[in-house]
Amino acid sequence: QVQFVESGGGLVQPGESLRLSCAASGINFRLYTMNWYRQSPGKQRDLVASLTYEYNAIYADSVKGRFTISRDNAKSMVYLQMNDLKPEDTARYYCNPATGSFPWGQGTQVTVSS
Repeated sequence: QVQFVESGGGLVQPGESLRLSCAASGINFRLYTMNWYRQSPGKQRDLVASLTYEYNAIYADSVKGRFTISRDNAKSMVYLQMNDLKPEDTARYYCNPATGSFPWGQGTQVTVSS
């Protein structure tokens, strides 16, 4: 059974940091480019960061220099380190392989507010 479980979200103030984690199961994790997405109420789900199996990363312009994606293939985990958080980063965050053909997890809520 394919499953993605995100965790690590929370309520933080602007300028603070969070580290999101995603545990994948049911796939040959090391073969997939893994993505982090985010979605705010009433908006589409947007790509935040992507990391290939060769550890090549790309980022949305809005998070470049602040967010870092990483992975641990031995543990089938992908992470998103988020620094200098801004109110506009408030969203529900999801991980999923770049193929877009797998079910979504529940996500983890990140709220940035003073």
